[in-house]
Amino acid sequence: MTLDKSLKIRAGSNKQRNVLNRAERLANLIENEKFGENQPLYGMPKVRVTKISMKKKKKVKKEEEGTPAAAAEKKPAAKAAGKK
Repeated sequence: MTLDKSLKIRAGSNKQRNVLNRAERLANLIENEKFGENQPLYGMPKVRVTKISMKKKKKVKKEEEGTPAAAAEKKPAAKAAGKK
């Protein structure tokens, strides 16, 4: 049986999961050296889920504005505008 188009999950609409499965928890604990091979699986320490936040991109200035020659060209134009 197929799913209706309205019920399918789009790639961009995936939300951050707040629960990890046991394999993900074990991998995280082993990575942080909080779990050893001889420890029992019952009573594992809790694992905090790290949330990833997207930072906004800064606007990139045009390369022409950063060069000294372009800055010299703007100064006479600014002086002429100020004299009017």
